[in-house]
Amino acid sequence: MLRGDKVGLRARHEDDIPVLRAELHDDVVNSSRSEAGPWRPITPGSQDPRLVVDEKQERSVQFSVVELEGGTLIGTATMWGIDTHNRFAHLGLGLLPAARGKGYGTDVVAVLCHYGFTVRGFQRLQIETLADNDAMLRAAERNGFVREGVLRSSAWVMGRFLDEVLLGLLVQEWRPAAEP
Repeated sequence: MLRGDKVGLRARHEDDIPVLRAELHDDVVNSSRSEAGPWRPITPGSQDPRLVVDEKQERSVQFSVVELEGGTLIGTATMWGIDTHNRFAHLGLGLLPAARGKGYGTDVVAVLCHYGFTVRGFQRLQIETLADNDAMLRAAERNGFVREGVLRSSAWVMGRFLDEVLLGLLVQEWRPAAEP
């Protein structure tokens, strides 16, 4: 397990999947805001590629996020679009509704940075988020990410186009906290 101040990132357990599906992906608005495609229902018991980890897939790494104190599942974290030649990846996370607003997102981003820069040896990490996602923007910027641009009207969400903000962090700009 990778450890931050408040959270741990661990392997996805089978019993995490129903909770993540119900709390994150069955919420049409939340799922529409966090996915790159349209929301669609997933049959219970089916292999949802957003949640089931494919160990052979090398372009993404999926974690379950747990509170360090008590081990309660509070969300998911992903490193995706991994490019081993150019040494960069994208970061994403989703916190269960009850875990939002408690500083967990900032800690998740910090632990993902540790994983990307220290464990994987990447040069660059990148985050794309909706321009109105203040929580993710704060979590990214608190970890040193710099706003590099706005992708105007690039995300179709619930009947309208929204802007996305592109943020990046280079390894030489990263200021790690105490060892996670």
